[in-house]
Amino acid sequence: MSSALLIIDVQEALFAPAPRPFEADAVIARINALAHAARAAGRPVVFVQHERDGTALAYGTDGWQLAAGLETAPGDQFVRKTTPDSFLRTSLQSLLEAHGVRQVMVAGYACEFCVDTTCRRAAALGYDVCLVADAHTTHDKAHASAEQIRAHENATLPDITSFGPRLVALPTAAVEFRA
Repeated sequence: MSSALLIIDVQEALFAPAPRPFEADAVIARINALAHAARAAGRPVVFVQHERDGTALAYGTDGWQLAAGLETAPGDQFVRKTTPDSFLRTSLQSLLEAHGVRQVMVAGYACEFCVDTTCRRAAALGYDVCLVADAHTTHDKAHASAEQIRAHENATLPDITSFGPRLVALPTAAVEFRA
């Protein structure tokens, strides 16, 4: 099954200021390893960047740029979004269709918002989804730590079967990209 890597919202305004997201540097390193594997398999690597006027994520600002340490390569794809759903009013679905993608590997920020919403929407659109269990992150919240939030997403998203396509959560080391 043809796959692609979606890297969601790993941007300076979300990763640079203190406090940083849970395991920020380790997550970026895992994402870089995933991107390298996807490129080696000839599969698309898609960077999704959130934008919102009047904020640190305004299009083109320093905060909107990809986070320091995140590696890109020629041929990588870039998608701009304005909602937690990476498919809503974006070019993502047509990009995936153009590459014959039927499975998405999802990594990035924030576990409980944009990562969760994109995983659910991808499944609703018919894509098999692999949430890369150790390559998504968030910040601590009043009700739960970022580590707990990530564990919750890793445990609950795979329990959703009503969409039809398969949702799984696998660690970086178990992810395989297929042509």
